[in-house]
Amino acid sequence: MGEFDNKEREEVFSKKVRAGKRTYFFDVKATRSNDYYVTITESKKRLEDGVFIKHKIFLYKEDFEKFTEGLKETTDYIKAHQEVVEKRYDYPENNAESAKDNDDFSFEI
Repeated sequence: MGEFDNKEREEVFSKKVRAGKRTYFFDVKATRSNDYYVTITESKKRLEDGVFIKHKIFLYKEDFEKFTEGLKETTDYIKAHQEVVEKRYDYPENNAESAKDNDDFSFEI
């Protein structure tokens, strides 16, 4: 093990998505053998003490298609049975054009 321990979770790509009181992190990481996988982390500040609580799932590339199908089927069900109004949050690092052009929820891997 030794010096290669850090390679097991080497970050390759990261996307941060702020959504009100929650922040989502989509990270591509590499194993020691340079095999990529995704971690999806939800981070939310606990009101009573200000501590950030994180929930993480690992998504492996052999599961991408089934995961994406399941997520799409689930979100389509909700959209078909209830009105879904995507909230838009304005943050300084977002340009105004990207916020107004994205009216639909989309999740693709």
